[in-house]
Amino acid sequence: MRCWQMRQWLTALGGAVVVALAVGLPTDVIPNPVFGRPVDVTWWSYPSLIATSIFGGLLLATYVTEQQPVTRERKGITGGLLGFFAIGCPVCNKLVVIAIGTSGALDWFAPTQPLLAVLSVAFLAFALRQRLKGIAACELPNSGSMTANETEGATIES
Repeated sequence: MRCWQMRQWLTALGGAVVVALAVGLPTDVIPNPVFGRPVDVTWWSYPSLIATSIFGGLLLATYVTEQQPVTRERKGITGGLLGFFAIGCPVCNKLVVIAIGTSGALDWFAPTQPLLAVLSVAFLAFALRQRLKGIAACELPNSGSMTANETEGATIES
């Protein structure tokens, strides 16, 4: 990331804001008049939203480079979805309520949400690391000629 241009940093900043709004508004972690939640926001929802937003923005910025590594994109998507479920209201999640009921959502799903938050950040960090490693591996040397040491060890395969 030391070699990133202003374009990548602006994308990371804009992406972090978009992720924060996309995750924070519907879960009502960012208060708004459109969405509400019957269960109070937990204290760890705020750091989880911040971490998810930062990693999401940085991950997005890896897509605005000339060198595109070949990586599987599922870890970033998984991390973003886990972040959404981690900070969301446990009884507002229709899938959870249908699967285990309202009391199950409060008794079983709510206590697992901090674990989902940790997994979300881990998936996003791993996806970012993979993308950055792939970009670094794609970089080419500045000169087209090899040094004497490189030519001695090089073999030509036909």
